[in-house]
Amino acid sequence: MKTLANDFLDESQALHALVAPLDDAGLNQETAFKAWTVERVVQHLHVWNMAALMSLKGDGSFETYYAQLENRRRSGGTMGTFEQEWLTGLSGRDLVSAWRDGITETAERFSQAEPSARVKWAGPDMSARSSITARLMETWAHGQEVYDVLGVVRRNGDRIRNIVVLGNNTYGWTFKVRGEAASEPRPHLRLTAPSGDVWLYNDPSENELIEGLAEEFCQVVTQTRNIGDTNLKVIGANAQNWMSKAQCFAGDAEAPPPVGSRKTAVRS
Repeated sequence: MKTLANDFLDESQALHALVAPLDDAGLNQETAFKAWTVERVVQHLHVWNMAALMSLKGDGSFETYYAQLENRRRSGGTMGTFEQEWLTGLSGRDLVSAWRDGITETAERFSQAEPSARVKWAGPDMSARSSITARLMETWAHGQEVYDVLGVVRRNGDRIRNIVVLGNNTYGWTFKVRGEAASEPRPHLRLTAPSGDVWLYNDPSENELIEGLAEEFCQVVTQTRNIGDTNLKVIGANAQNWMSKAQCFAGDAEAPPPVGSRKTAVRS
């Protein structure tokens, strides 16, 4: 659990190092994700890191938090407006500082948690291990739009293996959330890690195969890139169907970004 918590910490600190030098104008830049600003990304990550901490404490604070969110939605509000209200005016560089401190606390608390401990969440309960994995995935995924708008090519480490595993484990979820049956067999994964290692998942097959960079597989399952914008080799009907709509995150079914809509900006 300590290794996983440290992976979350390292990914979060890398993103913080990118955001910390930005002034208000920099924080107000719109990303390619639903026109969220960089500050909106930080807001979302910070609030839900704190929600994960509340759920880990198990003192009822998460249930209260989530009930408030649902009440806000029923009255016509959005998640974004709820997050802003919950932060009670915290914004700009003060928000970035609070996010940094929250990252450290989240990593520390989860590093000491029992991996199999059950915690409350928006949907079904999950394990503490799954909870911090989800925080890592969301930080990495939302981080992509920040790297993109700032024109920075992210240098990934092998900690993205956590996202590869999550993406593979949510093969069935991609179809279930759309009311569809998952086709079998699940495609074989042959992915090259940032370190150059090769990661293999599922039964070997040359007829149902996804092969290429692990980073690009992660981009597809987190919907930060369209499969058409990657160099992944996708062989077989099941593999092609999965990659056309892969979704490793919870919530309603979401469509991948259109081809060419998500890319790293070129800075002169």
